[in-house]
Amino acid sequence: MCAQVFSHSDVSAEQDRRLVVMDVDSTLIDEEVIDMLGEEAGIGERVAAITERAMRGELDFDAALHERVALLEGMDASVLDTVYDRCHFTRGALDLVRTCHERGWKVGVVSGGFHEIADRLVADAGIDFCTANSLEIHDGVLTGRLVGDIVTKQTKLHSLRLWAERMGIDMAHTVAIGDGANDIPMIQAAGVGIAFCAKPKTQQAAPHVLNERDLMRVFDIVDEQ
Repeated sequence: MCAQVFSHSDVSAEQDRRLVVMDVDSTLIDEEVIDMLGEEAGIGERVAAITERAMRGELDFDAALHERVALLEGMDASVLDTVYDRCHFTRGALDLVRTCHERGWKVGVVSGGFHEIADRLVADAGIDFCTANSLEIHDGVLTGRLVGDIVTKQTKLHSLRLWAERMGIDMAHTVAIGDGANDIPMIQAAGVGIAFCAKPKTQQAAPHVLNERDLMRVFDIVDEQ
């Protein structure tokens, strides 16, 4: 799991410090990991249809996640390596993280996806904090179940607030970016909330909308605030 380690240097009253928190699937990366796992299981269309409805806010996200994960029962855990190798960072994602760090900001990700993929993406990008779900694996095989608490829309919001508090950053200086209905609470709570190439419900709820698939355009919005 991603280590959440905070040093004394993280805590600062400087007004130009910010915390940027974003979703992973279809935001940090171009793909939806659960859909790719479904493809590897030969049930891609079935899984993708559930994902789409959940992200539009038409299905309860928790129930939809459990339903999709259950369909993966019996898959060899090596499929996670295959899916990770197929992931692509969204255009501008790595530059966004680099630029944030150059400015002395921190970056976190909150994902309804899985630590087994997210942790590797976080390491690749040099992201500071991570919250995600964990798949249950027994004897090298996916059991079709999750381990621990499920990452919900409230979990995402809590992570944003928790990291900001621990870093001594006012919520007014936070940025939240996401595309799905489960990102809405954190988008609305952040100082700058951005719907990124998002579902209609998310765009309608967000203070800011970015429909160009380039995460560096986030700064066009943030720097105007």
